[in-house]
Amino acid sequence: MELGLVGLGKMGGNMRERIRRAGHTVLGYDRNPDLADVHSLQELVGKLSGPRVVWVMVPAGEPTQTTIDELAELLEPGDVVVDGGNSRWTDDEKHAEELAAQGIGFVDCGVSGGVWGLENGYALMYGGDKENVAKVQPIFDALKPEGDFGAVHAGKVGAGHFAKMVHNGIEYAMMQAYAEGWELLEKVDSVTDVREVFRSWQEGTVIRSWLLDLAVNALDEDEHLDGLRGYAQDSGEGRWTVEAAIDNAVPLPAITASLFARFASRQEDSPQMKMIAALRNQFGGHAVEKK
Repeated sequence: MELGLVGLGKMGGNMRERIRRAGHTVLGYDRNPDLADVHSLQELVGKLSGPRVVWVMVPAGEPTQTTIDELAELLEPGDVVVDGGNSRWTDDEKHAEELAAQGIGFVDCGVSGGVWGLENGYALMYGGDKENVAKVQPIFDALKPEGDFGAVHAGKVGAGHFAKMVHNGIEYAMMQAYAEGWELLEKVDSVTDVREVFRSWQEGTVIRSWLLDLAVNALDEDEHLDGLRGYAQDSGEGRWTVEAAIDNAVPLPAITASLFARFASRQEDSPQMKMIAALRNQFGGHAVEKK
């Protein structure tokens, strides 16, 4: 089938290649003309045969909204827009409603796989009406990993991005656990080869995972991570997961703590720890360190 793909960055570019390898035709548009097959959304839509499917892979928020608004003016009834970016699930119903007013379908799709997706396939979580999902199904089949698993019609519009959001929240907590264990192993004198301890966990243990494999890769490149600064950004989905937990009164202590740990990583000199040091000095006469 034919697909229009908007956004050809790290994810979108590799997705275009994987879909083409499966025998489908992909026309890609990107603001970078060196990456693009066409040079405008209007040209993209004009070169696709109806009913069209256009997959959007641009940053969440205003870039996605602007792209969908423009597509709403260009596409025709029966066409489908797929939002495969990291949009917040609450935006999906709005987008679906706006497009439905023009007779255009909408599917939201959470995509996981990163830079490894081209070869390994992408885990897909999508939401929307069955008829709209069916129009995109050949593309889902091309992108997913080999085998019976790796893709799911998670439910109605918004379900795909909600599922991906929770996936990323779990990812936060798993990475934090590996990081804390690594720091403790590095701290003690008795463990002399932390990298090989991590490598030994890759087989036969209950904590083996792809993230563990990637941790070993990172330690092979820089055994003590001396070349990195201890600073970690958050994508937004960790925050959204915690906010959804509050809205639904679901306790998420591990995921919440992992998000807050990222906030702490950005502080050169923690204001909170200043107050704790001052209080310990006040009630117990404990020593404080001066700048």
